[in-house]
Amino acid sequence: MPRVNIPPLTRVCLVICICLSILTGSLRYRAYINRLPQQSEDGSTSEPPESQLFTVPYLTVVPALSIVFPWTFVIATFVEQNIFTLTITLVTLFYGGKYLERAWGSMEFGKFLLVTSLVPNFATFVIYVAWFAITGNYIKSFTTICGANALQAGFLVAFKQLVPEYTVTIFKGIVKIRVKHFPAIFLLMNTLSGPIFGTDVSAILAWLGFLSSWTYLRFYKRSFPDLGSDQAPSLKGDASETFAIAYFFPDPLNRPVAIFSNAVYNILLTLKICTPFSAAEVTTSNSQAQLRDQSTLFGTTAPGNSGRAVSARAEAERRRELALKALDQRLYAAANKAGAGPAVLGETTLDTADAGPSHN
Repeated sequence: MPRVNIPPLTRVCLVICICLSILTGSLRYRAYINRLPQQSEDGSTSEPPESQLFTVPYLTVVPALSIVFPWTFVIATFVEQNIFTLTITLVTLFYGGKYLERAWGSMEFGKFLLVTSLVPNFATFVIYVAWFAITGNYIKSFTTICGANALQAGFLVAFKQLVPEYTVTIFKGIVKIRVKHFPAIFLLMNTLSGPIFGTDVSAILAWLGFLSSWTYLRFYKRSFPDLGSDQAPSLKGDASETFAIAYFFPDPLNRPVAIFSNAVYNILLTLKICTPFSAAEVTTSNSQAQLRDQSTLFGTTAPGNSGRAVSARAEAERRRELALKALDQRLYAAANKAGAGPAVLGETTLDTADAGPSHN
């Protein structure tokens, strides 16, 4: 039987997800059994109060109770409440976690997991506290916030960055979808399921996971100027035009999303929360994006050449050429910048008649 090679952090996440989900389910079931209507000595039965909710505030985020259990803002991501969502999460962690941890390394993958777990869970906690404060609906303050929807959205954003043109074929080739379209499909499904099936927590987590993961990858994550080099990461964020947030949505929505996101970005620049990308960073990121467009989900071979192996020497030569090209472009951009003066690259290239790329 072949050995399954799972990176260490992905293996830990799988074990934690299984253990926490089983533990949470067991505790909720025990609480439910203990609070069933019990018959008294005189033959009458006592019903539990309708407001009694079977929550586990020290393993999941419960707005009214979990503020004293701060670790729940991280571990709640790995708690699922039914076998169906648990299966989806385990598959997501197994395949997505393996790929991203090998592509980024355990340290960077761990940072990504922390961001896409902590930020969405805490923001959802604040939303439900505000919901209760505004409406007075106490049920909202006892809502259980858990699940890997935010993490799944983050994984799709990462795949859109790394292998945007890879095509996933399902139903024996009947349906073909490119990876770059998956985030929008995922958000649409969760947005519709919220009001229809009452899964508003999943919808909110999905959107917050999408926004937090994109923000981290766009502005903060360190990466290598040359994929596959041994040098220290020196490129902060991803300034490529194709990774602008407008490109995550269908073409008719590109223009309004780009205009809105650019307005928000300019406000963040004014508040000095974000810094504009330099010309060299944009050039290098665009070069990397062009290379990723030719990559597949499990290798660096273009889809038309998937049957031919690429030798190690040819791969090393290709990476060397890419590094030299990127260096030349950065030097050229830096020279032009020195002559023309600094430019604010956060502004979109859209005008009111066209929906072009945005750098935010």
